[in-house]
Amino acid sequence: MPAMRMVTTTMRITITATITTVTITMTMITTIMAMPRMTMVTTITTTSIAIIPTIATATSMLMTTSERAGAGGLDEDEAAALYRLMTWLSPAFPVGGFSYSSGIEWAVEAGDIVDTATLADWLDAMLGDGPGFCDATFLVQAYRATEADKKTALNEIAELAAAFVPSRERQLETSSQGRAFIEIARAAWDADGLDAMVAACRTPLVYPVAVGVVAAMHGVPLASTLHAFLHALVSNWISAASRLIPLGQTDSQRVLVRLEAAVAATANRALNAALDDLGSATFRADLASLRHETQYTRLFRS
Repeated sequence: MPAMRMVTTTMRITITATITTVTITMTMITTIMAMPRMTMVTTITTTSIAIIPTIATATSMLMTTSERAGAGGLDEDEAAALYRLMTWLSPAFPVGGFSYSSGIEWAVEAGDIVDTATLADWLDAMLGDGPGFCDATFLVQAYRATEADKKTALNEIAELAAAFVPSRERQLETSSQGRAFIEIARAAWDADGLDAMVAACRTPLVYPVAVGVVAAMHGVPLASTLHAFLHALVSNWISAASRLIPLGQTDSQRVLVRLEAAVAATANRALNAALDDLGSATFRADLASLRHETQYTRLFRS
């Protein structure tokens, strides 16, 4: 095999700036290869480019754009609150929400839910007149009791919320998620006083109460917490239904769009509700969660 000698490419770039002109001088030496009976040497090329002060104008425009974006951005507390809400109520947060359907599995088998229209109607009722409104109200009351450091009141709210669940499987659903939420918050998102607040409750915290307590201890705004919680709740219901009916991803998003106004209305009602306003009128949904306990074939735990 003939011998080969290779010299790697070398590049030197010099940039000189003045007030009126920017001059870029580039010197490049390309590869030189030597082989028996053959020698190849490339020429050395020097290029000078003069650029008129338009660059100064372009830089000024980019800086102006950045300043405008910064002026409309979030402050440190707002950014932290948004980050935590997106984390805590994300499907990736390990509370096991994906394994529960809140009785929707039985409703699909019974023929109550068969398409996007019947699913949207079912969830609208659950949201505004059933467990959605009740959970939202318990979250609000737990948040306010925690914020005011009223441990006795928080304990009473936690006990009422646990007793308000209509079926054994729904009890499993909300208590398991509540316990997981508190455990993960303590391990990764701890806050001063959180342990004492949780210890003041003689009963395990159900999911909406756990979210209200942790959000209050971190100073995350109540209204944002409530809207994010209801969005996560509805999204989990739709996710379960999409696997059971089944629905495509686009149809699932259409249902979520239809429920946007209902989520906002339920949140506003809960913000102005007292514990005396609690109540449910979704008997069929409660019956579905009861019947699911003896359903022969099941994908979900509720």
